[in-house]
Amino acid sequence: MTVNCVYEHNGKDTLLYADNYVGAYTRGNTVDIAIAKMPLEIKSYLQWLGKPSVSDFDIKTVQEKVSTLSVCDADSDVIFDSEKLPLAFEEYIRLKELCLKSAQDFLKQYELIPDRDKSALPHRDTFYGKIPRTATEMYEHTKNVNSYYFGEIGVEANNDGTILECRRIGFEALEKNPDFLSMPVIVGSYDELWSLRKVLRRFIWHDRIHAKAMYRMAQKTFDCEIENVFKFAI
Repeated sequence: MTVNCVYEHNGKDTLLYADNYVGAYTRGNTVDIAIAKMPLEIKSYLQWLGKPSVSDFDIKTVQEKVSTLSVCDADSDVIFDSEKLPLAFEEYIRLKELCLKSAQDFLKQYELIPDRDKSALPHRDTFYGKIPRTATEMYEHTKNVNSYYFGEIGVEANNDGTILECRRIGFEALEKNPDFLSMPVIVGSYDELWSLRKVLRRFIWHDRIHAKAMYRMAQKTFDCEIENVFKFAI
């Protein structure tokens, strides 16, 4: 299996994204470390989707983005070359359903936490603020990018309701634009480039980051078995 990857880095830390497995990613101090982690990430991603596992991988880097952002804190502004292309309706429906499944599974992972305001993780600050520690903080942070992501492509959305409800309403607002599948690349906040494909990928990627953090936090905090909803390779 060939996994085409986009490599974003700031000279020391790396984010590696699977271009053809939307939302799958790894991190590492070097690109070699991130590449070495990718087969397990794809295996867990396929398991999450209920698809057959794969044993042989060819990890290929198809794009590189040098960043000034704090990549180690998963701060990213890359747009894939493939994300600048328009979407066919059938592909949009498939990716939209994946975004909604991701939101639904994130909500399920959150609801499985015994005490959503308890955490064994230490407090940690970054340039961008405090890192979410508790399940509640992780959930609210992840849910509340809804208005931001949709807003970057000119769609008015809010963060009301559950993560699944507000995401579904955002898609309904998007689809009221008759030309939404052929929207051009847009220059958004901080001169970051956005497209519909990028928004779809960012939702799933962001869910995966914080669902993994939530699951790991729960493992450290609670003396009980908690379902690994996203099937992460921990």
